[in-house]
Order: sequence, then structure tokens, then C-alpha cells
Amino acid sequence: MEVLRLDITDPASIVAAAAATDVDLLVNNAGISTGTNLLGSQLDAIRRELDTHLWGNLNMVRAFTPALAANGGGAIVNVLSALSWFSYDGSNTDTVAKAAEWSMTNGIRLELARQNTLVTGVVLGAADTGIMAGADYDGPLTGPAAARAALDGVGKGLIEVVVDEWSAQVEASLAADPAEFQQQLLAT
Repeated sequence: MEVLRLDITDPASIVAAAAATDVDLLVNNAGISTGTNLLGSQLDAIRRELDTHLWGNLNMVRAFTPALAANGGGAIVNVLSALSWFSYDGSNTDTVAKAAEWSMTNGIRLELARQNTLVTGVVLGAADTGIMAGADYDGPLTGPAAARAALDGVGKGLIEVVVDEWSAQVEASLAADPAEFQQQLLAT
């Protein structure tokens, strides 16, 4: 195994990493959170979120698609967030970027089906990462179980893996009146 340095917001870094042609699994797990809202925030914060979650991950997929095709199709795992499905006051730039990444995942899944590339979206709530360090959050954090669930999902050919109960509840709320979920958010 070779470890490659990579910055998904730097096109030259992506090109250098994509020189590895023996790839059959691409895991996009990069993320940031500026903790800012859409209104009143600097546009740079919104751009940073989109540059990472949408453009960075899309550029990774575009760069590695030829290697995946050459190796029989393989799989792409995009690690997403339940924040793809709702907005959260105080972090709306993050939710917009994650919603864009979720939608992008659905789109590339359709486009890459022709080359037999499985695209699995892995949705989880709060992950036990540096992003959550110091956050005003007292709920459960998802740890290594997310990686196991992602790989199990790929092994089963799943297009979406919902890792934790909280994310499953958020997903289920999408079929209900959105005002109900919004009221729950405003009450917290």
C-alpha cells in the first residue's frame, strides 16, 4: 500500500493522486465545517464548504473514474451527512454543501452505472472527528462502525448506507410534513 498526500481542493494534488491506476475503491471522506450561516457570513465560508464537499469530491470522482473503469468498475464511497437532508441554524453553509454532495452522489451513480462502478452514499450523524471537537453537541458520535458499515454496504452492492439511528430518523422525517421537523430543530 502506498500513502499519497492529497488536498481535494487543489487540482494538481488530485491529478498527482490519480496517477495511481490500480484503484478499485475510492473513498471520499473529506469534509470541513465553517459553522456559519448563509446570510451575514462572508461568501468565502460558503465557497470553502462547496469547494470541499461538492467540487473537491466531484473532482476526485472525475479523476479516478478512468482507473475504476479500467479495473472493472470498482466502487466509490461518498461519506455524507444527515445534514444533507435538513438545515441547521448556525451551520447552514455546511448543510448546503452537504446537500449538494448528496445530490452529486445520486447523479454520478446514474452516470457511472454504465461502467459498472458502484456508488455508495454513506450517511451518518455526528462523527467522532476533529470537526466535532469543541462543538456544542452532546449526542452520540459515530466512530469506526461507520467504516465497517460502508465496506459492508459496498460488499452487498448497496447504493446507500444509513449508519446510525439518528440519521435513519432524519431520513424517515423527509416523508412527513417538514414543519414538524423544523419545529423540533427550533425547540433545541
